[in-house]
This record gives sequence, C-alpha cells and structure tokens, in this order.
Amino acid sequence: MLEKIASGTEGRDSLTKPGRTADDGAGEACLTEWEPRNSELWYNQPVRVKHSLHNVSLFGTDTLAELIESYPRKDYSIIHMGPQGTERRFWREGDLTGLSGHAVLEAISKGRFWLNLRRTNLIDTRYNAILHSVFAELEQNVPALKTFDPKCGILISSPLAQVYYHADLPGQLLFQIAGRKRIYFYPPAQPFLKPEHLEHIAIYGIEVDIPYASWYDQYAQVYDLEPGQMVHWPLNAPHRVENNDCLNVSMTVEYWSEPIRRTNMVIRANGIMRYRFGWIPTSSSTSGFSFLGKAVLQKVLRNSSWTKKQKAERRPVEFRLDSTNLGSIVELPKP
Repeated sequence: MLEKIASGTEGRDSLTKPGRTADDGAGEACLTEWEPRNSELWYNQPVRVKHSLHNVSLFGTDTLAELIESYPRKDYSIIHMGPQGTERRFWREGDLTGLSGHAVLEAISKGRFWLNLRRTNLIDTRYNAILHSVFAELEQNVPALKTFDPKCGILISSPLAQVYYHADLPGQLLFQIAGRKRIYFYPPAQPFLKPEHLEHIAIYGIEVDIPYASWYDQYAQVYDLEPGQMVHWPLNAPHRVENNDCLNVSMTVEYWSEPIRRTNMVIRANGIMRYRFGWIPTSSSTSGFSFLGKAVLQKVLRNSSWTKKQKAERRPVEFRLDSTNLGSIVELPKP
C-alpha cells in the first residue's frame, strides 16, 4: 500500500521491509565505523555515527503496523503541524482510534503528521534488547558515560513534516531508519536557550514553546540524516527538524546519567519556584545546600495535583485521523 503511494509521487520513498530480525543481529555491532574523536566530542558537539538498525526487521512496514494497532493510548502522540517555512506555531494532538496500523502509516504518508510511539522498549521487549545493545557499545566507546533508565521510541512522520524549535531534558540520540531529514542544532546557551525555557518544559511538558527567531539559523550546526546514521547532541541543545519529501521512520532514544539527573532536579525545582510561587531562581548549582533544598522541593511537588494539572491542561486531544479520507483529519468537539 505504501509502496504504491510512493511510486506515484516523485521523491517520496516507501517504507522498506528490512530483512534482518533482532535475533539475526545478535553479536553484530549496532554502531559501526566509530571514530576515536567521537569519544572526545561526546557531550560537547553533535556526533554523527553510522549504525545497522535500518536493516533490522523490527522496523519494517508490517511489524510497525502491528505495533501501532496494539499500542497503549497513553503512550503515543499523533501530532498535526504546520507546513515547513511558516512562522506560526501549529502543533495539535490527535487520536488514531478506528484505523488499522497500515491505514495509519498510509495516512501519515499522505498528510502532515508526526506519530511518536513513546517507551517502545517497555511496550515490546524486542526493542529493549536493541536498546541495551546500543548502550553497551556506547559505554564501551565513551568510558565516562554511565547511564541509567534508557528509553526508546519510534517516530513515524510525513513527507515535508517538521518539528519546531525545541529542547529536551534527558540525553538524546536519534537513529534514522527510513527516509531523510535535516536537523538544525543550536547552542544550549543564551539567547538560544534561557533557564526559564527549560523550567517551562519541566513544569508543562511542552517542548516546542521555546521562542525562536530565524536569525538563529546563522549559528546552527546543520546535519542531513539518512538511513543508517545516528546523531547525538549536547544536553538541552535546542534543535528543529525538517523532513525531506519522503516518509520518515526514526528511533529516538533518551537516557539519564547522574549529572543529567541532578541538573534536571534543579530545573524542575526552579520551575516550581518560578511558576508555582512566583520566585525568580538565581542558582543552577547541582551541589551544596542550595541543591539539597531544591532536591527536596522538587521531590515533594513533582507529583502534586498542581503539577499534574499544568501538564493536563496543556495537551488537549483536538482531532482524529479521518478513516474515509486518509491524510485528512476530523475535528473533535471541544470539551
């Protein structure tokens, strides 16, 4: 079905069916052609490395369709965004109810959507095996890297879709499986990123609300990704994504380390101080008495009814995919 769509539109790649299974890859390197300099650049600069996951059958059309059909509602987001080149932020949450997995894939290939299947390694243990292989290789290549609680997700996105300028709180990796995209990375420092931007993400759970100006692009590092390439970037570095004119499949990975965990605790505590109590935090220290006080504050209030209310109010579900006209949406009644 997707192959037929692709063959009728120049420049639109179909989602292929890789032939190697997860078991077939046992003992084989997930990361290939690692260069020694990557170990020194890690944490400080974007690092692009070749990988072999695009040849694993878990990322083929039929397997992804089956995965979509059984995916828990709370663990996915289907996003409808504005066209590339527009200044206006248009980023709405939707629902997949009523469509088969193959129909969802076809709708994405025809529309302007971004499907994020979160926590895939916890939903399907086959992906967990891949994830652990990846981190075993990473920690061998980057001796100072000591991680915990890694998670992976699968991103399936439309031709010419985009992700607006945003930042993430955990450490991040992106494995390109199918299609091609361009990623713009920006320095994780002012004016591109301010402390209150990260605090806002920690409290409200929306990454794409960070202010962006077109002149930022003059300071961006631009990477074109194709199947078989992975990229890692510095913690919290803002970035945005533009798909080429082809269906895209990627595996996104997040991870934590002790320094990242402590940094995030301070960000969340500072956000609570700013948005809950109206205090302007003046320190981002991850040690000393200031840190200990903030560690307690964020632990007490991170699961409070106030915090949960902020996130719930910011992510309404506004549409569903149209089962009769794949690629279109049906607006849902406002509550």
